[in-house]
Amino acid sequence: MADVLPEPRLAPAAALSLTRTYRLVLAYDGTGFHGWQVQPNVVSVQGALIEAVRSLMAGDVRVVGASRTDAGVHALRQTVSVTGESALSAATLQAALNAHLPREIRVVAVAEAAPGFDARRAARGKRYLYLVDNASVPSPLARRWAWHVAARLDLKAMRAGLASLRGRHDFSAFCAAPGREADPVCRVRAVHVLTRKSRVAILVSADRFLHHMVRNIVGSVVEVGRGARDPGWLADVLRDGDRTLAGPTAPAHGLFLVRVLY
Repeated sequence: MADVLPEPRLAPAAALSLTRTYRLVLAYDGTGFHGWQVQPNVVSVQGALIEAVRSLMAGDVRVVGASRTDAGVHALRQTVSVTGESALSAATLQAALNAHLPREIRVVAVAEAAPGFDARRAARGKRYLYLVDNASVPSPLARRWAWHVAARLDLKAMRAGLASLRGRHDFSAFCAAPGREADPVCRVRAVHVLTRKSRVAILVSADRFLHHMVRNIVGSVVEVGRGARDPGWLADVLRDGDRTLAGPTAPAHGLFLVRVLY
């Protein structure tokens, strides 16, 4: 009698690997990374995430960040779209990614997104925070996340100067040379100077940002705060559109991507 083979068992539909898009929210300490974007022969946040995603998802994996943060810049809530073949739930993917990623990067939230969702193209705005340590003696605990400025800053003068940046303007004066090919017009929706003891935070929200724009604004407004320039100088620099007339570029390590707006 011929052997009777058992009928093959089909995997349940929920376990089948399908092409899915996930929306991730990342927090990272950018100190040891050469920025967000993948580049040859350097360690990047995107590169570390791609490596982790490829160990968990199949097919043509695509990882897109909403903001291409520079080397040394941090993020509290960077939004990322990830597409590939996966049978994992959002919660399972989050736990698995955090198990694979270096400890300087954490996935703080994951949700399934509509097919075609692109974190960069769908963004309507971003919010950045720059942290200044304004103590006379720099805090060793803040040295990786704040720019130490020993001179006492005039916060009232800084707020008055920054007020001229609100609205829709040509921000060429605050754009680094590598970004000059981009449209220089941005709409700054809000700009605030917050303080707690010796910590000063400069918060800027806009529909889009030019290369080094926040760091150049901060470097300029600190000149106002030090008393080297009067508050009206920022409006003059903005109007003239000449990067050489603005202040220095603030160090990268004080900058945080706070939120991406959709």
